Amino acid sequence: MYELKVLISIRSFEELIPAIEGGADIIDLKNPSEGSLGASFPWLIKKIRNYGNDFTLSVAIGDMPNLPGTAALAASGTAAYGADIVKVGLYGPSSFEEGVKLLESVVKATKDVNQDILVVGAGYADFKSFNGIDAMDIPAICNSAGADVAMLDTLSKDGRKLFDFIDTEQLKKFVNKAHEYNLLAALAGSLKPEDINILNDLGADVTGFRGAVCSESDRKNGVLEISRVRKIVEISHHLDENKKLLRSTTAI
Repeated sequence: MYELKVLISIRSFEELIPAIEGGADIIDLKNPSEGSLGASFPWLIKKIRNYGNDFTLSVAIGDMPNLPGTAALAASGTAAYGADIVKVGLYGPSSFEEGVKLLESVVKATKDVNQDILVVGAGYADFKSFNGIDAMDIPAICNSAGADVAMLDTLSKDGRKLFDFIDTEQLKKFVNKAHEYNLLAALAGSLKPEDINILNDLGADVTGFRGAVCSESDRKNGVLEISRVRKIVEISHHLDENKKLLRSTTAI
């Protein structure tokens, strides 16, 4: 049965345990101080990976400038330290061709270390604000580059979220295009627990959270809270039951 996977972003080793115990399907290491997909540090990747192999570890390598060599080195090191998923933000490229070239370098470097590591090509729903790649081109770019997951996030973290930049009709097209290419589709961008049903209806495979699971809902300075993680995981993993409950309650 289809089940929406929950990705929880952490910024430190201290946040690892509550993310695991909260039930996250994917632990995603990033550095919020360096941006939406800010890169963390190799020694932190190593420390988290050494904690164990019984969780899926995703690692962001940055809102990457249009520097394929830099991206390849970052991806290679991340893969070598034991990431299960390498995620790159296609921030610098401004054309389809540049996007493919950058992502190809990440795929090649990653798969050279371990063919089983998944590569995520992440675009931005607010691409118009910085003359970035059209969000709807991301699935095709990922397919051309040989990536495994097409993702949409938001670059700006100013209170606006994914749906403020792209409507659900377009997001559905994004997910469908990804699936047509046999890619997984991931959606993130200042999402809240109340958005989970919409994400599920869109057919997303993975949905990512950071601010919503932090104290004061502060992605940058807040601390991850296990109760908030559990709430999101509970909702995501019991969507069918929730819908049945909603229908029965409505009928009363």
